[in-house]
Amino acid sequence: MSRYAVVLGKAVRSVARLRGGGTALPGLVVERLDPGFMGRTLAQLPRGVAVISGTNGKTTTTKMVTELLESQGLRVFTNRTGSNYSRGVVAALLGAVDRHGRLDADVAVLELDEAHGTRFVQEVAPRYTLLLNVMRDQLDRFGEIDTTARLLEHIADATSDTVVLNREDPRVAHVAEHLPATTRARYFGLSRKVRPTFPSDDDLYGAVPAVASPDQAADVTLDDFDDSGDGQVDPAASFTVGGATYRTRLHVRGVHNLANAAAALELARVIAGDGAPAPRLVEALGEVTPAFGRGERLLVGGRPLELVLVKNPGGFRLSLRSFPAAGHATMIAINDQHADGRDTSWLWDVDFASLRAEGVQEVTGIRAFDMALRLAYDDVRVGHVTSDLSKALHHLLEASGERPMRVYCTYTAMLALRRRLGAMTRVEAIA
Repeated sequence: MSRYAVVLGKAVRSVARLRGGGTALPGLVVERLDPGFMGRTLAQLPRGVAVISGTNGKTTTTKMVTELLESQGLRVFTNRTGSNYSRGVVAALLGAVDRHGRLDADVAVLELDEAHGTRFVQEVAPRYTLLLNVMRDQLDRFGEIDTTARLLEHIADATSDTVVLNREDPRVAHVAEHLPATTRARYFGLSRKVRPTFPSDDDLYGAVPAVASPDQAADVTLDDFDDSGDGQVDPAASFTVGGATYRTRLHVRGVHNLANAAAALELARVIAGDGAPAPRLVEALGEVTPAFGRGERLLVGGRPLELVLVKNPGGFRLSLRSFPAAGHATMIAINDQHADGRDTSWLWDVDFASLRAEGVQEVTGIRAFDMALRLAYDDVRVGHVTSDLSKALHHLLEASGERPMRVYCTYTAMLALRRRLGAMTRVEAIA
């Protein structure tokens, strides 16, 4: 059955790509025909499977880790489309295996949704796990934040070798107390100087942390970074790796991604071995470009357009800090489909005051009028509101003059806008 399932799955994948979507559909087909395909295929990998999960930063961190390991000569399989359910992993495998189901890779680096990750580890026990953070996100799916933390704990419990934890997030750091005796914990962290830039969920809401952050040494820390405030220059950052400090300039912008970079460096060292040359890893980090829709920069009619994914208060706040509004035409696109989270009340926990001076040119998406109302409460002028993404995009292009453009968008809005932009300019294929 396996060979037949692979051939049929590859055919469905090809058709889905021609239609411009359906990244998980081929996985569904193969799951039905050959339920053991994913576990059996990933078991071929000599260095096993690394899982990356958490509320924010999964796709970008996965891309960073993949490229860092490739800089060390490792062959890496990853689910680069960001389809982070098990069937998304299966769909990605179909693009990597030959018709006999053989996978030519040394290690898999997979981002997994917090809830679906618990199902994945029932089929495939990861050798390594990286847990990034726990914040309020998709309240309709996860409920309270401690529920999300328990989901991540379940993933860590299934890990056979090493779990890399965020020392600065109390709920993530607490996972170390419940690990199996045979599983070791490693940490990435922040220096005291930069720690206030990266609030935990408790910091955002003024709550007392449920678990105190441990006084735990981190093998990799983000020590410092440039904060010029113009949002135009690629940031430079300093990292301590294994006791030595290195500095690099990153193409991946956004201050939140600097913490993700520290996490990626730590996981890459764990997988490649602590003997992997830190200078080369940091150099490779500086060569990583943004993942699709995560600060991705496009040229449309000769003008820059930047897509910035937002999906919860912490992420949106840090994005607004990272990308100053001055001189830009801004659009905000908010959808409330399943992949975005149905509950958009989180928008009321974001401070939009930084947009007052320039205003927002376009507000769009399914929840466009909710977003416009939210901006009105922060005295942010809005130029045009429509729920039609295509109309909003064309209006933005016409009304922005010579200014560069920036679009803050939820997940499904980002995918839809990216498809429309693909008809106007060159975008990287992700299917």
